[in-house]
Amino acid sequence: MRILAIDTALEACSVALLDGNAVVAEETQLMARGHAEALMPMLARLRDSAAFYFNIIDRIAVTVGPGSFTGLRVGIAAARGIALATGKPAVGITTLEALAAPLIAGDASSPVVSVIDARHNHVYLQAFGTDGDDLVSARVVSVQDALQLIVPLRPRLVGNAATLLAAAWPADQPAPAAIDRQPAPLIDWVGRLGQLAETGAAPPKPYYLKAPDAQPVAAASLAAQP
Repeated sequence: MRILAIDTALEACSVALLDGNAVVAEETQLMARGHAEALMPMLARLRDSAAFYFNIIDRIAVTVGPGSFTGLRVGIAAARGIALATGKPAVGITTLEALAAPLIAGDASSPVVSVIDARHNHVYLQAFGTDGDDLVSARVVSVQDALQLIVPLRPRLVGNAATLLAAAWPADQPAPAAIDRQPAPLIDWVGRLGQLAETGAAPPKPYYLKAPDAQPVAAASLAAQP
């Protein structure tokens, strides 16, 4: 299966073309913002370096969050547009799953907790067992509530909030088995998970877990302004 993988949800803009598990071409740029300007030129370079046309791909896989409200929508819009143009399905992969997948595949000795900074002393997290099953379902919680959930697991931490949780770890408890402050998922694993996803069960739509910080101004408030 040929997969086009796209990730703009966190601190990177990444694209890759996979043929099965083999990476044909890929590009990643670390960035906190600017995904909208970076993505389309990156896709064009991917097309040129791999010498492929989008109509030969079998599926598009895109990260859907949680992550940056603006960033993840950039990737989703691109994936949907390519799916519409090619008539090929697009699937959504959560950032929490994509962060954990390579750790689980490479070493099943201990649980893995994916943890992403949700700001305001909160994190997005999901805990996975050694077989990849949920130990703690995806949610947004305060740092203290997160510690109560995961300290007993003595897990490996991965994600851009891994060091945040490690710094708050109770001194009287065994430390995390490993700490990996990975700023974004590995794009090849987005593609690999995309091959396994069921198209009907993994729609390419935003997976927020919380409302955006910026809220629209109420009409009544606008009317009251001079």
